[in-house]
Amino acid sequence: MSSPPRLFDAARIARNLARRAGPENFLRDLVLDDLADRLSAYKRDFARAVVIGPDADLLPETLFTANGPVKVQRVEAFAGETFPALPGDEYDLIISLLHLQVIDDVPGHLARLRRLLKPDGLLMAAFIGGESLTELREAFLAADLQVTGGASARIAPMAQVRDAGALLQRAGFALPVADVETHRVRYATPFALMAELKALGASNPLADRPKRFATRTLLAAAAQAYSDRDKDADGRIRATLEIIWIAGWAPHESQQKPLRPGSATISMKDVLGKD
Repeated sequence: MSSPPRLFDAARIARNLARRAGPENFLRDLVLDDLADRLSAYKRDFARAVVIGPDADLLPETLFTANGPVKVQRVEAFAGETFPALPGDEYDLIISLLHLQVIDDVPGHLARLRRLLKPDGLLMAAFIGGESLTELREAFLAADLQVTGGASARIAPMAQVRDAGALLQRAGFALPVADVETHRVRYATPFALMAELKALGASNPLADRPKRFATRTLLAAAAQAYSDRDKDADGRIRATLEIIWIAGWAPHESQQKPLRPGSATISMKDVLGKD
């Protein structure tokens, strides 16, 4: 079986993260708040849980379901390995945060996580979705065409929410669900957005990225294109941030099964009252 194409440069991602000035990360805080809300809806005990994400030492060691506290092991997502170094297997709960968007083989990665779950164990994951930074993507496309006459890969491709549930099914999860949280973030200028992306360690992670740094001329053209397209009346620019959430269960005989075709006992004609 052939290997999936290499889209992302894991070593570069690790270097980008290591160069950050400090631990502040509004995106991580946003996702953790959402995780707390989502996990609190489960009336379930998770005896063995792990959370995978960047800056693992800043992730919580205790989470809460409707049944009470859950102690979690924390694992760094970007430690140089192609797959996070989880300390064992047979987990009741695996949580992956802000990692799947830079995985080359997402179905294969999810399948490996599923094999680490006990039967009826739960996977929850949050990752950056395909509508994120569409404004910046379009601005750089326009600038590249204007300055160089061609287009370069400057913003990483990201999955769409419509594909997320299918990824779980391909990886062998039962009862897959997917939904999306969309946020509009505003900045004083396009350069302020670019500076924050760099501060978050989110510079271009693509393996096939341009070999030379963007020139001042290109950056100025991108900033102008951004302002022309996506500036509000007060002069600030807007950026789309999309967080996709997925959840699926390791298969177990106790789980609800879909009915077999033709097994219904009530006719639609009877329900609608038609001849």
